[in-house]
Amino acid sequence: MRHTACIAVSLTLLLLAGTIATPARAQLLAPAPEPATSAPAPASTASEPAAEPQIAPADQKRVDAIHQFQKDVVNVAALRADPDYLLGAALLTRPFKNQIAALSFNALSARASGAPGAGPATWWLRLGLCSDKSDCPNAEAYKHLQQDAAGNAAVWLVALDLAAADKDSKAELAALTKAAAATAYDDYYGKALAGTTTALQVLPPLADTMEGAHDGQPDNPAGVRVLVAITGTGNYPRPNLDPVLQLCDPQADGMDAARKAGCLKLAHTLQWGSSPVARAAGLHLQGTLEPDAKGQADEATRNLAWQIQQYSALLQHALVDPTLAAQWLANASHGGTELSLILATLRDNHVPTEAPATFQPAAAGGSNP
Repeated sequence: MRHTACIAVSLTLLLLAGTIATPARAQLLAPAPEPATSAPAPASTASEPAAEPQIAPADQKRVDAIHQFQKDVVNVAALRADPDYLLGAALLTRPFKNQIAALSFNALSARASGAPGAGPATWWLRLGLCSDKSDCPNAEAYKHLQQDAAGNAAVWLVALDLAAADKDSKAELAALTKAAAATAYDDYYGKALAGTTTALQVLPPLADTMEGAHDGQPDNPAGVRVLVAITGTGNYPRPNLDPVLQLCDPQADGMDAARKAGCLKLAHTLQWGSSPVARAAGLHLQGTLEPDAKGQADEATRNLAWQIQQYSALLQHALVDPTLAAQWLANASHGGTELSLILATLRDNHVPTEAPATFQPAAAGGSNP
């Protein structure tokens, strides 16, 4: 079994390269701007590695305050027995080293999965809890998902990825058959984000998390919560969709009518799944397997690129707009899917979900008004 491949998104699957920004993730860690009159730094040599980027002391102080806020949220949310709070606390504690055992990712995610009312999202979160590459995905978590979420295509796409890594064509086809028979696709990111935003409500960010904010950095409590929610879920486990694209390629070895039918059924499921990545992959499959549908699939992909671009811009602006930030936090806490959150954010802010005629994804070299 593989660690990274079976739980990480391959960004090439988006087929929307260049259209997805990473809102706010690196803002606070960006190097402090140099004065306009500063002399350029000397070029590094092969024997002299480049220095790590430095940030201004005031920015570092704010970074430290935000990290402390995140730790404090974990401490308080961990006192709850509710699986949503525990799910959020587990995600928020993951970046920190040397946490006490009771506040470790392992302990908190285990409590979440064992709490009354816990759903498959808590087991999905534990897929990446691996001791080494041979132990991924986590066997216990994956067993629970296969038993309790057999109707979720995402579960079987993990199996497909594992089979592809082992070059087991028979297992690949078996996993494809199960994925095609599934009734939905959900990577549970929306549920994880809901738990995170819910946990972030247990404490207010203190003033030092915002003091001296500049250049789009969060300058209000809701904006701080948005930043922490996005960064806290940044390494969330997702299925790798590359193997299904390869197996369902019209020119793939052994492609026949039965496999094509299964791939088309899965394509439809992916299009209406939980994430923009899944939708992009489903549209791509639809367009390649049914040439007559390619024009419609391409237009839907263009609209998807537009939606992601506009959503990313709104999320960036939410850091400095408390009304927009509060709106996003409220929508995220409802526990819908990632795709439904994107659409709700656009509609709430009167942004059309269909791209204007002049818009073309950046990857296509077009203009992006």
